[in-house]
Amino acid sequence: LNLIFRDQFTQTGIVPGSSIRGRFRADMRLKEPVPPTSNNDVSTETDSELESETQHQEPEVERYPLTNRWYGHEAIRGKENSTTEALIKFEHASLVWLPVFCPGQPVVWVSCPMLLKRYKRIVAQKKTLPSVPVFLETSKDKKEQHAFVSSKKICKNDKLFFNLGFLPIQEQSDLIRWADSLPPDTDINKTKLVVVKDSEMGLVHEMALYRQSRVRLSDTEKKVESGAFFNMEALPVGSILVFPIGIKETGWKKALQTDDSEWEEVEANGLNGLRKELYFGGLESVGCGHCQVTLFGEL
Repeated sequence: LNLIFRDQFTQTGIVPGSSIRGRFRADMRLKEPVPPTSNNDVSTETDSELESETQHQEPEVERYPLTNRWYGHEAIRGKENSTTEALIKFEHASLVWLPVFCPGQPVVWVSCPMLLKRYKRIVAQKKTLPSVPVFLETSKDKKEQHAFVSSKKICKNDKLFFNLGFLPIQEQSDLIRWADSLPPDTDINKTKLVVVKDSEMGLVHEMALYRQSRVRLSDTEKKVESGAFFNMEALPVGSILVFPIGIKETGWKKALQTDDSEWEEVEANGLNGLRKELYFGGLESVGCGHCQVTLFGEL
């Protein structure tokens, strides 16, 4: 099984920080100019295993100085103090809004208080966000709160239909401000936001996942090769995730080691809104993992 990682509290899909780091690192290596490979002088006193490993490792460290400065590199056997600490750190990417399709109604974007709280902690310094919706304890005098919606235009009555059943809703117009805090070109309908309880988010998430069975056929005949069958699952198209980036040094210019002309272009356009299309998850061959990454932060 090739399954997505899950958050232990909400049971929703995440992208591990190691996967994000690996993709950013690989992309930087593709852009970095590679100097000619030089032959390494190795002492004749070293054993053959050390000589072979040193010849293999040293060019990698020398050929990508900027990448290794940003992300660090592994220790080189036989050298003291050869490890370096990465200047840039990544946390996991968690869902903010999950698009959910149900027959007979428009696609809605679903979240829960715990996911919204993490998003608020990450972006609170740059954006003013409303309070996270609170589900009150039920009593005999009040109706049970099942979900908050940004607009009752989502459905004709006070119930939202999911494949698992009907969900009573309550309007809360402040939810629209959560969508306003997203990048301007984000494909999301502000009037179709739904916030469910943390305990119910996992069920909605399982219903929304994209699943497929994959097989590999024999080269000579149309039959499945032994052991070449697996299932895969993925977050649906249009899912919105967020992850924080930490940087060891103060100021992007110092960390980037860019010259003045390169940095003037970044300062003119601003760091906010820098975007690029990247693949995460290792399932590009079956059409999964294509993401548009947008950066926001202080220069």
